[in-house]
Amino acid sequence: MKGKMWDARFSKAVDSRVNDFNSSISFDWRMYRSDIKGSIAHATMLGECGIIEKEESEKIVEALGEILADLENGALRIDPEAEDIHMFIEAVLTERIGETGKRLHTARSRNDQVALDIRMHLKDEITAVKSLVGSLLGAICEKAKENIDTVMPGYTHLQRAQPVTFAHYILAYAQMFMRDMDRLEDVYRRTDVMPLGSGALASTTYPIDRHRVAELLGFSSVTENSMDGVSDRDFVIELCSALSILMMHMSRFAEEIILWCSSEFKFIELDDAYSTGSSIMPQKKNPDVAELVRGKTGRVYGDLTTLLTMMKGLPLAYNKDMQEDKEAIFDALDNTKIAVEVFTAMFETMIVRKDSMRRAASRGFINATDCADYLVKRGMAFRDAYKISGRLVAHCIAEDTTLEELSMDVYKSYSSLFDEEVYTAISLETCVKERGAYGGPAPASVLHQIDLLEGYLKA
Repeated sequence: MKGKMWDARFSKAVDSRVNDFNSSISFDWRMYRSDIKGSIAHATMLGECGIIEKEESEKIVEALGEILADLENGALRIDPEAEDIHMFIEAVLTERIGETGKRLHTARSRNDQVALDIRMHLKDEITAVKSLVGSLLGAICEKAKENIDTVMPGYTHLQRAQPVTFAHYILAYAQMFMRDMDRLEDVYRRTDVMPLGSGALASTTYPIDRHRVAELLGFSSVTENSMDGVSDRDFVIELCSALSILMMHMSRFAEEIILWCSSEFKFIELDDAYSTGSSIMPQKKNPDVAELVRGKTGRVYGDLTTLLTMMKGLPLAYNKDMQEDKEAIFDALDNTKIAVEVFTAMFETMIVRKDSMRRAASRGFINATDCADYLVKRGMAFRDAYKISGRLVAHCIAEDTTLEELSMDVYKSYSSLFDEEVYTAISLETCVKERGAYGGPAPASVLHQIDLLEGYLKA
C-alpha cells in the first residue's frame, strides 16, 4: 500500500480502520473542480512571485487543466481509496509531471486548501439554490396573475376567518422566499472571503500575494487573521441556517398543498406526474411530493444541529472535527435543491379549483367583520356592532343559512341601521375589493405586489 504524503514522521503504517475512519474522499470528491481551480490560482501566484520557477508554474497549471478535463470527460476516475480529494489530485499531478508537481504545495497547508475549496464550492451552490428559488418565485408570480379575482377564505387557527384571493394567499409565500433570497445573498457575501495563505494556522514565510489569488479566483476580499482563516466555519453554519429557514417556508407551503388537495378542501388538484397511489386503496391520490418536502425539512434541521454541535467546543485553530462540516452541508444542499425543484414543478402543474374556493368562502361567515364595519360606518360603536354581527352569525348557524341569505326583516330586528345596502357591503367580492390598504388583498393591491415581485425577479 502506498504511503501517505504526510507519513515521514511516522514509524509504522496507520491502522486500516483509522484510514477508513479518517477518509473523506467519499463525500469531498465533489469539490474537485474547486480544488483544481484553487491550485491553478495558487501555482500561478507562486510563479508570478518567483517562489517557484515560472516554467514550473506554467507546467503545473497546464497539467492541472488536463486533470480537470480528464475528470470531466471520464478519462480519469477518482480513486475511492484516496484519503481525500486534495491528496488524490496532488498524487495524480505528481504522477504526470514528476518532481515539478511536488512544488505545488509550497506555501500552502491542507488546512487553508480545504477552507478555500469549501468556500469556492459553497459559492457555486448558493448561486444554484438562488436560481431554483427564483424559478419558484416565477411560478408563484404566474399563478398569482391567473387568480387575482379568485376569492377564497383566509384562515387563523385553521378556521375560516376573512375573505382573500388565491393570488394574495400565495404571494404571502413569495414574500417569505424573497427574504430567503436575501439571506442567501448575505451568506454569499460572508462566504466570498479568500482564506488561502493562512497556512496551517500561522501563514507562511514565503512572500506570497494573497490578494492576487483572490483576484484570480474571483473573491471579493481575503481573510484578515490566519487562525480564523482556517478554523472559521460560520459561513457553513449560516448557509445551513438559511437553508433551514427556506425549508421551513417550503414545509409550510407543502402543508397548505396537502390540505388543499384533500377531499375536505378540494381547493386544488395535483397533476398525476406529481402524485402517487396506494398499494391497497385504488382510489387514493397522495401528495407525496409535498409530504417529502415536509419530511426533509427535519433532515435539514438535523444538519444544522450537527454543524452547531460540531463547532461549539473547538479551540483554535483547525481540528479534525471540522471534516464533518461537509457531509452535513452537502446533505442540506442536496435535499433543499431537490425539494425546491420538484415542488416548483408540482406547483406549476396543479389545477386551481376556483369554484370550490368560492363555495368555501361563502359558507364560513368570513364577511362577519364586514357586517360589523357596515354598522360602524353608520355611527355605531365597533364593540356594539361586533356583538350584533356575532348574534347574526349565531342566528344563521341555528337556521342553517348565511348572512347573504338573511331577509331584511331579520336584519332590522337586530338594528334599525340596516338597509338594502348591507347585501352589497357583505358580498365577498366587495369584502375583498374594499380591503385596499397597502399590502391587502384588494385586486389593485395584489397587482402592485405582482409588479414588485416581477421587478425583484428582473433585478
